[in-house]
Amino acid sequence: MNIQTFHSSSKGNLYKIDDGKTPLLIDPGVPIMEVKKCLNFKVSEIEGALGSHFHADHSQALPDLIKMGIDCWVSRDTAEALKLTGHRIHIIEPEKYFQIGSWSIWPFPLVHDVPNIGFLLSSGDERLLYATDTHYIAATGFEGLTAIMIEINYSMDILEQNIRSGLVDIAQIKRVLFNHMSLKTAIDFLEANDLSRVEEIFLLHLSSGNSIADLFKKEVMRQTGIPTFIGEV
Repeated sequence: MNIQTFHSSSKGNLYKIDDGKTPLLIDPGVPIMEVKKCLNFKVSEIEGALGSHFHADHSQALPDLIKMGIDCWVSRDTAEALKLTGHRIHIIEPEKYFQIGSWSIWPFPLVHDVPNIGFLLSSGDERLLYATDTHYIAATGFEGLTAIMIEINYSMDILEQNIRSGLVDIAQIKRVLFNHMSLKTAIDFLEANDLSRVEEIFLLHLSSGNSIADLFKKEVMRQTGIPTFIGEV
């Protein structure tokens, strides 16, 4: 499986996964021209796009991808919020499997300030977990994973230091604490699941002010012993 993290932040997200048969985009939340550049202008090779929720940094390019003939799989909330219609739109529901080419996909609910879903994607012996923009992952018992893409937005120690320094306001604090995943929560999740086959972990959506990329990477590698990579900003 080939995983590419082109953009991963509150400014915009864009990921591509490819099992060698069915290349997919996940959360195309950057302008369509940027999507084209990231794909070397080979958008037509993409078999489909998944959208986790309707916040612009995860969905901005969906309408344009549809116009370009790319099928998109989103929740009903996302389709309605973005006014997405037509035969290229496929409505998905949490905990109901669906298929895109060679991928079997199980969407599961996440905890955010709008309806949001994560994805368990399986193709042959490969199993990828994708989850971002969530306070925690309620679903448990993931087995046979070979790759993980997971949000680690902040460290409580760094956030508390920024609070004492007056660098974050009350509204921002509440949003971070209840809508995004901390370093500790992510590590607790990883330790609670079967990592015996996991070959790589990608850390997504790091906060620009409440995270330290190298620290997060080292800590996850120390706890799991698995090669870990930071999603591109």
